Amino acid sequence: MNSRDEALALDRADPLGALRDQFALASSTIYLDGNSLGVPPATAAQRAQTVIAAEWTQGLIRSWNSAGWFALPRHLGNKLAPLIGAAENEVVVTDTISINLFKLLSAGLRLQNERDPKRRVIVSERSNFPTDLYIAQGLIEQLDRGYELRLVDDPAELPDAIGDDTALAMITHVNYRTGYMHDMAALTQLIHRKGALALWDLAHSAGAVPVDLNGVDADYAVGCTYKYLNGGPGSPAFVWVPQRHQNAFTQPLSGWWGHRAPFEMNPQYRPDDGVGRFLCGTQPMVSMALVECGLDVFLQTDMQAIRRKSLALTDLFIELVETRCSEFPLQLVTPRTHAQRGSHASFEHPHGYEVMQALIARGVIGDYREPRVLRFGFTPLYTRYVDVWDAVETLRDVLASEAWRAPEFATRGAVT
Repeated sequence: MNSRDEALALDRADPLGALRDQFALASSTIYLDGNSLGVPPATAAQRAQTVIAAEWTQGLIRSWNSAGWFALPRHLGNKLAPLIGAAENEVVVTDTISINLFKLLSAGLRLQNERDPKRRVIVSERSNFPTDLYIAQGLIEQLDRGYELRLVDDPAELPDAIGDDTALAMITHVNYRTGYMHDMAALTQLIHRKGALALWDLAHSAGAVPVDLNGVDADYAVGCTYKYLNGGPGSPAFVWVPQRHQNAFTQPLSGWWGHRAPFEMNPQYRPDDGVGRFLCGTQPMVSMALVECGLDVFLQTDMQAIRRKSLALTDLFIELVETRCSEFPLQLVTPRTHAQRGSHASFEHPHGYEVMQALIARGVIGDYREPRVLRFGFTPLYTRYVDVWDAVETLRDVLASEAWRAPEFATRGAVT
């Protein structure tokens, strides 16, 4: 691409272009961080107002029934299910990824212990998102029965790392830092051949790339709703368990919402049949209600169309950075191969943090990840081709003028 006009022409022909109007995004902002926090749907503010002013203020406690609050985790799960290849009543929206991982790891290890007590290894990647590793480490410390977390430094090492002692492989589908995407079908098949269970983290996949959990015969999955699904900051995560595993699922966090009949107030825990047993405690209704606003936009398109535009956006971004910023020390760390790329593109720069702060100051919002990684997310529902062009032109100017050297851009906030 050689001009901004060419980018504008692509936007005029974009079949997803009109969906941008359904998001509350200032025209002066180029937002390339939907892989970290999605933009609010235009309906979100009114939905929050309805929950607070009508359902809570007027309905009060009656709204658990009259406004459908109690059923919302299952209702949202069924609306989300088609985006990840899940069947009806296999997903609930609840808790956080960290909490849901604890549930799944605990249940998976217990299931494997009943089958083969010698399987006491969890396999994952050292580059996995830290919370996944922390939860596994904490669970192993609690179990104190010879369990081990085995980490690999390269995806090519996974076949040898998963062995006769492996209980479960905990794999993030799209790497949070590099955007590398695993072949979910092939890796799940490998895990099963080795006699292990396959647990997938879909934090950077759900709403960004097509996923078919049942099609690949996965065992468990978690994901969040505040990135590509645009549920809002800290909105509840989701947990998926296929029907074949549901009633063998032993809930380590046996809270009352996972009880078969919670309002019997029985002192003895009896897990619900099916998907309900994955719940734990009372749900955050104001936050949860907003998740539906983002999911409703997805009903107007499909994941194949989203994937086509995602690849076109990331292809264009990589091409423009490498041609228009070629004199600067930027190194692509995201795979070029489509089958191995999620929906963000990352470049290393020796002063990545400062460069990103300078971009943000000019209205181009991405984020930074250690070490030295500038991370740019592309959300096809609202990212335009002209945003890609303008972002790269801003990047070129920040680097050419060395604007990033301003002292204020070296000051680190708590969140990068």
